[in-house]
Amino acid sequence: MTRKTARQCSPWFLPALLAINLALVAGCASKAASVRYSSASLGSACYAKALPTVGEGGLAWGDTLSMARQKSLNNCIRYAGRSGGTPSTCQVVLSECKH
Repeated sequence: MTRKTARQCSPWFLPALLAINLALVAGCASKAASVRYSSASLGSACYAKALPTVGEGGLAWGDTLSMARQKSLNNCIRYAGRSGGTPSTCQVVLSECKH
């Protein structure tokens, strides 16, 4: 009886595959991260939350208390309108700055 031996990979195949993977990972890691959402970790110290009587409200961060309040009110109006709520009834219910 004759036996067939399993086909073996060339000795350079695995190191080459590893080198390609490392090059791809290094290329992706060197790219600057794109900012998609404004968040408190970027330095904004104040936040505010606005709610309508019906529908979704809005939470926003800002450098100043007045900026956070205005952004949250704008978000509330936008989200309340999208969710079938009452945008005209939006009011800021919470606002403060971190210390």
